[in-house]
Amino acid sequence: MDELYYLLNILLAVVLGFAIGYERKLRYKEAGIRTHTIVCAGSALIMVVSKYGFADIMEYDASRVAAQIVSGIGFLGAGIIIYRKHEIHGLTTAAGVWATSGVGMAAGAGMYIVAVGAAVILIGVQCLFHIKCKFFQTKKYFQVKIVFASSGGENDVIKEIFQTDRFNRLVIERKGGETVYHATLNTDREYSSQRLTEIMAEHPFIRSIERCDET
Repeated sequence: MDELYYLLNILLAVVLGFAIGYERKLRYKEAGIRTHTIVCAGSALIMVVSKYGFADIMEYDASRVAAQIVSGIGFLGAGIIIYRKHEIHGLTTAAGVWATSGVGMAAGAGMYIVAVGAAVILIGVQCLFHIKCKFFQTKKYFQVKIVFASSGGENDVIKEIFQTDRFNRLVIERKGGETVYHATLNTDREYSSQRLTEIMAEHPFIRSIERCDET
């Protein structure tokens, strides 16, 4: 009967892991239902074994096996995080998987209110931060490559147009007595192709503008 009781703890972890993973699946994240369910259930299983599996051994420490869950899930999360094109992807998902393991540990330990409450909080926080509100949204930057001739203050004009204070990359070359700048900058304003054409028409010293959607 005791083992059936322990099994119920694991089943609760499966339900909670499924709920957390379902919210992630709706947002097309790298780790979805299966990953979160297995992590949560696995953490609960290890917690049950750690807490009850060595009860007949004198002077055992129930926390020793459970403590390895934290480092083990950390290793799993490291595989989710990738660095691509100067951006980090999967960091929030990895943190969510790590937190889900904590929910499984609470369920495996028989802390039902803590497990359910933590799962509800995790799902609620994820939903809250996806609300279309400026306060929660990360500012998006666009990379612009521009070529222009400069004889004086054109640099400042370019920075004012694109609302930036510096160039990320600047190459200067001399062509037939004039100075030509090849510059790369980041701006948080999105410019349509029509607007870029208008900017070139308004400022003849600009030779070309190329916008890159991914930096």
